[in-house]
Amino acid sequence: MKKIVASGKRKTAVARAVLTEGSGKISINKKNYRNLQIFDRLRIEEPLKISESALGKIKFDVAINVRGGGEKSQIEAARVALAKAIVEFSKSKEVEKAFLSYDRNLLIADVRRKEAYKPGDSRARAKRQTSYR
Repeated sequence: MKKIVASGKRKTAVARAVLTEGSGKISINKKNYRNLQIFDRLRIEEPLKISESALGKIKFDVAINVRGGGEKSQIEAARVALAKAIVEFSKSKEVEKAFLSYDRNLLIADVRRKEAYKPGDSRARAKRQTSYR
Protein backbone atom coordinates (compact mmCIF):
# COMPACT_ATOMS: atom_id res chain seq x y z
CA MET A 1 0.00 0.00 0.00
CA LYS A 2 1.28 3.41 -1.03
CA LYS A 3 1.62 6.08 1.68
CA ILE A 4 2.71 9.62 0.87
CA VAL A 5 3.38 12.45 3.31
CA ALA A 6 3.47 16.07 2.12
CA SER A 7 3.48 19.39 3.94
CA GLY A 8 2.22 22.87 3.18
CA LYS A 9 2.61 26.23 4.87
CA ARG A 10 0.82 29.56 4.95
CA LYS A 11 1.86 32.30 7.38
CA THR A 12 2.28 30.40 10.68
CA ALA A 13 -0.04 27.50 9.76
CA VAL A 14 1.66 24.20 8.93
CA ALA A 15 -0.28 21.31 7.39
CA ARG A 16 0.79 17.67 7.00
CA ALA A 17 -1.13 15.52 4.54
CA VAL A 18 -0.93 11.72 4.67
CA LEU A 19 -2.26 10.24 1.43
CA THR A 20 -3.07 6.53 1.15
CA GLU A 21 -4.92 4.44 -1.40
CA GLY A 22 -8.58 4.22 -0.49
CA SER A 23 -12.13 5.27 -1.20
CA GLY A 24 -11.83 9.07 -1.37
CA LYS A 25 -12.24 10.28 2.23
CA ILE A 26 -10.61 13.62 3.03
CA SER A 27 -10.36 14.81 6.61
CA ILE A 28 -8.85 17.95 8.10
CA ASN A 29 -7.97 17.64 11.78
CA LYS A 30 -10.05 14.42 11.93
CA LYS A 31 -13.18 16.17 10.57
CA ASN A 32 -14.66 15.59 7.13
CA TYR A 33 -13.83 18.52 4.85
CA ARG A 34 -17.46 18.63 3.66
CA ASN A 35 -18.45 20.05 7.05
CA LEU A 36 -16.40 23.20 6.44
CA GLN A 37 -17.86 26.53 5.40
CA ILE A 38 -18.75 26.72 1.71
CA PHE A 39 -15.78 28.83 0.54
CA ASP A 40 -13.28 26.83 2.61
CA ARG A 41 -14.70 23.62 1.15
CA LEU A 42 -14.34 25.00 -2.38
CA ARG A 43 -10.69 25.94 -1.67
CA ILE A 44 -9.97 22.36 -0.62
CA GLU A 45 -11.85 20.95 -3.65
CA GLU A 46 -9.79 22.96 -6.18
CA PRO A 47 -6.78 20.58 -6.27
CA LEU A 48 -9.15 17.59 -6.34
CA LYS A 49 -11.10 18.90 -9.34
CA ILE A 50 -7.94 19.87 -11.27
CA SER A 51 -6.32 16.45 -10.71
CA GLU A 52 -9.58 14.74 -11.66
CA SER A 53 -9.75 16.63 -14.96
CA ALA A 54 -6.09 15.85 -15.74
CA LEU A 55 -6.00 12.19 -14.65
CA GLY A 56 -9.57 11.01 -14.44
CA LYS A 57 -10.99 9.51 -11.26
CA ILE A 58 -8.27 8.47 -8.80
CA LYS A 59 -9.11 7.00 -5.40
CA PHE A 60 -7.19 7.91 -2.29
CA ASP A 61 -7.80 8.85 1.33
CA VAL A 62 -6.19 11.96 2.77
CA ALA A 63 -5.73 12.80 6.43
CA ILE A 64 -4.57 16.39 6.92
CA ASN A 65 -3.37 17.72 10.27
CA VAL A 66 -2.99 21.49 10.56
CA ARG A 67 -1.42 23.43 13.42
CA GLY A 68 -0.90 27.13 14.05
CA GLY A 69 -2.19 30.17 12.22
CA GLY A 70 -5.75 31.30 11.75
CA GLU A 71 -8.74 29.58 10.19
CA LYS A 72 -8.12 30.75 6.61
CA SER A 73 -4.36 30.21 6.79
CA GLN A 74 -5.00 26.65 7.91
CA ILE A 75 -7.22 26.05 4.88
CA GLU A 76 -4.55 27.47 2.55
CA ALA A 77 -1.84 25.33 4.17
CA ALA A 78 -4.04 22.23 3.88
CA ARG A 79 -4.66 23.03 0.20
CA VAL A 80 -0.91 23.26 -0.52
CA ALA A 81 -0.23 19.99 1.33
CA LEU A 82 -3.06 18.22 -0.55
CA ALA A 83 -1.85 19.44 -3.96
CA LYS A 84 1.75 18.38 -3.23
CA ALA A 85 0.58 14.95 -2.08
CA ILE A 86 -1.52 14.44 -5.24
CA VAL A 87 1.42 15.37 -7.48
CA GLU A 88 3.72 12.99 -5.61
CA PHE A 89 1.09 10.22 -5.68
CA SER A 90 0.38 10.49 -9.41
CA LYS A 91 3.99 11.21 -10.48
CA SER A 92 2.43 13.07 -13.42
CA LYS A 93 3.99 16.17 -14.98
CA GLU A 94 0.60 16.92 -16.53
CA VAL A 95 -1.03 17.37 -13.10
CA GLU A 96 1.86 19.51 -11.91
CA LYS A 97 1.54 21.79 -14.96
CA ALA A 98 -2.24 21.99 -14.47
CA PHE A 99 -1.76 23.05 -10.83
CA LEU A 100 0.87 25.66 -11.69
CA SER A 101 -1.16 27.14 -14.54
CA TYR A 102 -4.29 27.34 -12.36
CA ASP A 103 -2.67 28.82 -9.25
CA ARG A 104 1.06 28.83 -8.56
CA ASN A 105 0.38 28.88 -4.80
CA LEU A 106 -1.03 25.34 -5.00
CA LEU A 107 2.50 23.91 -5.11
CA ILE A 108 4.72 26.80 -4.04
CA ALA A 109 4.04 28.13 -0.54
CA ASP A 110 3.28 31.82 -0.12
CA VAL A 111 6.20 33.10 1.98
CA ARG A 112 4.75 36.50 2.91
CA ARG A 113 4.65 37.26 6.61
CA LYS A 114 3.18 40.06 8.68
CA GLU A 115 5.59 42.98 8.88
CA ALA A 116 6.91 44.00 12.29
CA TYR A 117 5.62 47.15 13.96
CA LYS A 118 8.12 50.03 13.90
CA PRO A 119 9.38 51.62 17.12
CA GLY A 120 7.18 54.38 18.51
CA ASP A 121 4.19 53.51 16.34
CA SER A 122 1.28 51.12 16.47
CA ARG A 123 1.62 50.26 12.76
CA ALA A 124 4.13 48.66 10.44
CA ARG A 125 4.27 51.24 7.65
CA ALA A 126 2.15 54.38 7.43
CA LYS A 127 3.17 57.00 9.98
CA ARG A 128 0.78 59.32 11.79
CA GLN A 129 0.43 62.75 10.19
CA THR A 130 1.54 65.67 12.28
CA SER A 131 0.49 69.28 12.13
CA TYR A 132 2.84 71.96 13.49
CA ARG A 133 0.26 74.68 14.12
